[in-house]
Amino acid sequence: MVKHQPLQVYERQLCLSCLTGIYGCRWKRYQRSHDDSSKWECSWFFLLCCSFLLLLVWSYFWLEARNDYNEFNWLLYNRSAVWKDGTVPILATTLTGFTYTAFLMILALCHIALGQQLNLYWIHKIVVLAILLTTITGVVSIDDFWQDEWDIVIISLQFTGPFLHIGALAAVTALGWVIAGQVVRMERSRVQVVTLAIYVSVLLVLYLVPLFISSPCIMDRSKLGPRPAVIGRRGAPVLAPEHTIMSFSKALQQKVTALEADVTISLDGVPFLMRDRTLRRTTNVDKLFPARQDHDASFFNWTEIRSLNAGLWFLRDDPYWTVQYMSEKDRNRTANQTVCSLAELLRLAARTNRSVIFSLRRPPPQHPRHQLWVSDALKVIQRSSILPEQVMWTPDWYRKKVRAAVPLLQQTSDEKLPVAELKERGISTLTLHYSQARAQDIRQFSGSNVSVNVYPVNEPWLYSLMWCSGVQSVSSDAPHILKKVPNPIWIMSADEYGLIWITSDLISVAIVISIFIFQKWKMSGMHSYNPEQIMLSAVVRRPSRDVNLMKEKLIFSEINNGVGSTDELSMYTGNGLDTYARDDMMMPARHASKL
Repeated sequence: MVKHQPLQVYERQLCLSCLTGIYGCRWKRYQRSHDDSSKWECSWFFLLCCSFLLLLVWSYFWLEARNDYNEFNWLLYNRSAVWKDGTVPILATTLTGFTYTAFLMILALCHIALGQQLNLYWIHKIVVLAILLTTITGVVSIDDFWQDEWDIVIISLQFTGPFLHIGALAAVTALGWVIAGQVVRMERSRVQVVTLAIYVSVLLVLYLVPLFISSPCIMDRSKLGPRPAVIGRRGAPVLAPEHTIMSFSKALQQKVTALEADVTISLDGVPFLMRDRTLRRTTNVDKLFPARQDHDASFFNWTEIRSLNAGLWFLRDDPYWTVQYMSEKDRNRTANQTVCSLAELLRLAARTNRSVIFSLRRPPPQHPRHQLWVSDALKVIQRSSILPEQVMWTPDWYRKKVRAAVPLLQQTSDEKLPVAELKERGISTLTLHYSQARAQDIRQFSGSNVSVNVYPVNEPWLYSLMWCSGVQSVSSDAPHILKKVPNPIWIMSADEYGLIWITSDLISVAIVISIFIFQKWKMSGMHSYNPEQIMLSAVVRRPSRDVNLMKEKLIFSEINNGVGSTDELSMYTGNGLDTYARDDMMMPARHASKL
């Protein structure tokens, strides 16, 4: 009776099957290959890497731009005339795309580490290409629509740079396992040299990057200045409708030192608080005056403006996703808010002993108060009970006239000028966007007794950075968040950072060298096999991976010697021992054992 035996019995490799199956839909063993990947597949791997790196930068941008989400939505509103949170779909698609490409990157690197041939499934190729094109489109659109926001990336690197460096160093060091395996498996070739040279160059760059990292938070703790004062920008617009008495009251509850507002002049000369050119976003003007909803806000008289509701929009649009946390009492109060006048704001500030800073928008040329707008604002200040030195005057128009009329007003400017010119104009405070607030400039202004106020600062990391830079105050839409930051998030001396830098570099060097040595030792053991050794050691128990590799080498060597029939190579595995079925294939082993 003839007993048929399989050519070889393989152990199940579930992890490898899942790896090649998910990446390239190669679930069967015969579909896998250890051959070199084709140039076509290498090109797709390159596109995958580009998509991953571009999405990494894109995700970092939106993570740090959280400080300005409301500014982004406001810009969208000015273009579309419809309020919507445009960050939600962007964040959702970015997170999905980044997770997808990161997962494929891990699978691809595992293929390379295990010596498997890359073969990205066609559906993955379509999705990766779509993600790459979508991300490029997003970058181009933001560069056209919100170009100034790219500054947040450079500024945030001053805060996150030391930690991103350590993370990048850890990632590239771990990548050394894949690189070492590839370099050791390759025959001596130009590709091997180029791969190794690129990897070593990247490592050297990362080792030296801290020489170029500069952060205000790398300083002696003894030189840290006092905590910057927090100014309620339009009150506390995250907690209540902007520019309303409720919003300013909420800001005062968060212990702000001043209140900031945007002032417009009505048709009959009453200064009132409004950020937008029109009344449509923050009032119900579309219901009371539908034919005039797109008119400039300054072309309404104060009686008409006062009749508008300035709180219902907040409950409807929920611009900061905070309405769900409001109490029933606060919701009812919000629903009854009206447009606030400058006089009301000054009375509230005087009653609570707070300062006021405001910007003043000039009415259009055809407006009856076009030439009298500064006088209208000054009259309100003079008639109020607030002390003149508690009012910070920002407009540059008729500044000499203003100083002559009310000498004790604090002169403030939002234009970054040389110190000498600031002194000549009598300006004692600068209000700058955070992108203009460099640490060296702040120190220069502070040394000349010019205070610096920075806006908008809504995130703890930016507040910490401005604190270390030495600013005296910040304007914030979220004073309730900054209230919870009693100290900078991190601060370290140059010596401490230098120690961390050198230690991380030394650890990385040691790990990379160890990886290359281990991979070289591992591969050198595999290269020492030959057919005679395989046959002589057939009765020795070996790990299944080594046994399979030895069998494959024997099969190929016999084929090269003229053995072409699979019947002559039939074998089986039993009880951990490998035995050849045909006696003529065991003759060399028996002869050697007799010797």
